[in-house]
Amino acid sequence: MAGIPHDHYEPKSGFEKWLHKRLPIVGLAYDTIMIPTPKNLNWWWIWGIVLAFCLVLQIVTGVVLAMNYTPNVNLAFASVEHIMRDVNGGFMIRYMHMNGASLFFIAVYIHIFRGLFYGSYKAPREVTWIIGMLIYLAMMATAFMGYVLPWGQMSFWGATVITGLFGAIPGIGPHIQTWLLGGPSVDNATLNRFFSLHYLLPFIIAALVAVHIWAFHNTGNNNPTGIEVRRSSKAEAQKDTVPFWPYFVIKDLFALSLIITIFFAVVAFMPNYFGSPDNYIMADSLKTPPSIEPEWYFLPFYAILRAFTQDVWIVQFAHFVSFGIVDAKFFGVLAMFGAIAVMALAPWLDTSSVRSGRYRPSFKWWFRLLLVDFLLLMWCGSQFPTAIIGWVSLIASTYWFAYFLVILPLLGVLEKPMKMPATIEEDFNAHYGAGSAHPAE
Repeated sequence: MAGIPHDHYEPKSGFEKWLHKRLPIVGLAYDTIMIPTPKNLNWWWIWGIVLAFCLVLQIVTGVVLAMNYTPNVNLAFASVEHIMRDVNGGFMIRYMHMNGASLFFIAVYIHIFRGLFYGSYKAPREVTWIIGMLIYLAMMATAFMGYVLPWGQMSFWGATVITGLFGAIPGIGPHIQTWLLGGPSVDNATLNRFFSLHYLLPFIIAALVAVHIWAFHNTGNNNPTGIEVRRSSKAEAQKDTVPFWPYFVIKDLFALSLIITIFFAVVAFMPNYFGSPDNYIMADSLKTPPSIEPEWYFLPFYAILRAFTQDVWIVQFAHFVSFGIVDAKFFGVLAMFGAIAVMALAPWLDTSSVRSGRYRPSFKWWFRLLLVDFLLLMWCGSQFPTAIIGWVSLIASTYWFAYFLVILPLLGVLEKPMKMPATIEEDFNAHYGAGSAHPAE
């Protein structure tokens, strides 16, 4: 698809022309910052810059922490305490890194659900969506491995439980588990492997982010109406867009400044709010904590993992038709990863011709229920596994899969959409009046 017509960078001075012929980096930066952006973007579009801030924060603080961390089972816990007590500003660096992970996931979940509501995954942005889901998976792997590094009780037992899931895969599972652990159990080889991968993956994420940005710069941003920018001429495109600089850059920086203020308030006054006190106890392979739970951002999928026990009929059916290969543990692993896979398949599961949920009255209610369902799964994942929690988790898990595999395809056939504006300009003028020069707020 052709890009949105706009003015491209033209070097003026002799040096600019010389550099542009050899390394067009200035032109690339100019075309990126001045890209025509739909002028009706609302505040749900500010989370991209928050995610960029979080990635930079995690890489910078992570590098500093790695300078003072010792990836050895006998020294790791003490090295973290050394960072906290003896390194200048070490406690602040560590707390920023810890809470930066939580901010990262808050932003990414809002970013994902915004995309699900406004149909940002639909053509021609399917590849952009898939790249985004790969970034999300890489974030989850990075966060899990980072949680192991302090070598506290939750670090050790969390690694034991999660790596044990791979052992449930028939045939190759035990070999994958041994490869991950570097041996028969969580030990020094595991810690070294996780430290290396935790250090490496953020740079892979940064590369994927660059591709993600490149992808949506090629297709153009989605917007609340879901209507594409007119591309027939530059004059038509200018009626639907404004340059990213200065309009949305200033707006994003304003939102980022507010979020950073809240973030540093959490770092300063309640830095351990999202953490577990058990992780301030050194790892002990002979003492299992009463309740093992992952970080809050893994809880919805942890609840799905636990929901499918041997008593559930679909697990029994899968066990029967697979001649005993698929047991409850393996089915739970499939369900946990499947819950992420169905999100990635949303571009092909959503059959509606209307992109934005703003004009889909039935879809709005089902989507709101999905948000509640996600929060309910998060709560279930944080609770001690009882019979009631198990049933609630199972019902919530069922709705999660039903939304993507049943409801989305059927809504595209059964739902009657509302009337949509013909152009982005029409939508913008309806909210702010004709001739308004500022972007939507």
